Amino acid sequence: MKNKNIVVWFSCGAASTVAAKLTVDKYGKDNNVTVVNNPIKEEHHDNIRFLKDVEKWLGINIVSATNEKYPNASIVEVFEKRKYMRGVAGAPCTGELKKQARYQYELQNTVDYHVLGFTYDEINRHERFVKFERSNVIPILIEDKITKQECFEILSINKIKLPEIYKHGFPNANCIGCVKATSPTYWNLVRSKFPEVFEQRAIQSREIGCKLVRVRGERKFLDELQPTDTGNKMKSWECGIFCNTE
Repeated sequence: MKNKNIVVWFSCGAASTVAAKLTVDKYGKDNNVTVVNNPIKEEHHDNIRFLKDVEKWLGINIVSATNEKYPNASIVEVFEKRKYMRGVAGAPCTGELKKQARYQYELQNTVDYHVLGFTYDEINRHERFVKFERSNVIPILIEDKITKQECFEILSINKIKLPEIYKHGFPNANCIGCVKATSPTYWNLVRSKFPEVFEQRAIQSREIGCKLVRVRGERKFLDELQPTDTGNKMKSWECGIFCNTE
């Protein structure tokens, strides 16, 4: 492969970081590799530090791509404007701040191939993306059979400090208070570590009428969640440009 424009979609997560490194190393010499991030206001502030560290590791600058309709890249603004937080159609924050941002980037730039942080244990997500979004995808982590856990190990070996959010016990570097999650364990962790975020989501979800948490099979508003409520083990997923829920 030569003289192709390859875009890696970087989400400040471990998997997309390793995908970016492998792409640069494997294809960077003979192709134009661009790493693109969709910044989100509600992500942990340490994600910015992590992005800078990854830039040094890759040896290239990471480009930002946002939806011109939402220059602040805020999920709260999306929820307010759309009057919708999540449901059978997924979460509008992903659609507006990731997917639409990608579409706008594609209109302004030639993209021969996409690279995403789909790991070997997420083959189904890769297949869904190829089927419903874009077929020109290089499944670089899947080709090398690299799992999500191995992505963490690769970063550790290379002394890349993970985003601070992981130290708080969260399974990913997504927005704090990610509306894709329904686990009472997750939401009580948000309430414990970031009470102001929990309160904001609780108020907005009540105003919109969206029950974000599921307790023993029953959907409830966050302000109905008891501190003692627990669920299954929190799942890890990256909030990329193809929305999926926990």
